[in-house]
Amino acid sequence: MRLVFDSLTGNVRRFALAVSREAGGVPVGSVRDAPPPPGEPFLLLTYTFGRGEVPASTAAFLRSHAGGLRGVVSSGSYHWGENFGRAGDRIASEFRVPLVARLNKGGTVSDREQVTRWVRSHLSGGGETYGTLD
Repeated sequence: MRLVFDSLTGNVRRFALAVSREAGGVPVGSVRDAPPPPGEPFLLLTYTFGRGEVPASTAAFLRSHAGGLRGVVSSGSYHWGENFGRAGDRIASEFRVPLVARLNKGGTVSDREQVTRWVRSHLSGGGETYGTLD
């Protein structure tokens, strides 16, 4: 299991790095880095663009690497109302994976704990959906 992030402002990158540390050093990289090996499981952490859209860079990454996708975390801002974090809903629906968390901007301590629990459950081979929003 690894963490793969796409970040516009740095919020998602910082959140991914914090979860990696708290989960014991899980590998972490950007959608712009070398991709994970084919089929290697990963949790995608991304932001929501505009009025609930999946960022083009995230969509491009998923077109080539969706085989390892196991869950998604999306970031946004509460002020977008029903479009808050909607990229995660769209990805979860399209790829039939759990929406693990929806973050307001950089997320909270509680968000990090929830995502870290999810990651740890998948590291141990459990794959439970504990802590997901679906």
